Amino acid sequence: MRWKLAAGAGATGVGLGAFGAHGLQDVVSDPHLLEVWETAARYHLLHAVALLALASHPTRSVWGPRLFAFGIAIFSGSLYLLALTDIRWLGAVTPLGGVLLIAGWVAVGLGR
Repeated sequence: MRWKLAAGAGATGVGLGAFGAHGLQDVVSDPHLLEVWETAARYHLLHAVALLALASHPTRSVWGPRLFAFGIAIFSGSLYLLALTDIRWLGAVTPLGGVLLIAGWVAVGLGR
């Protein structure tokens, strides 16, 4: 299951990053929103690699991968939506995803 989660996160991260680099200019007019998308893709891919590393590790950390997955969905997801819709209140949701990503790193550090 961990391998599938890591692979899914990596594949969607690459796909969304490529869309941001090559197709988003036709959808978004504000250059700042392109930077928002880039930030979302960067964190998405970084944590996909972290998920892959955890899948490769012999320990049975459960909370780290879960928190990373939910953190990617909320942090990067809210930024992707913000970039596409320019609905500014979505920026208030993003820090919740960031807290989940931080909690994931803490869980990994504690072996949880």
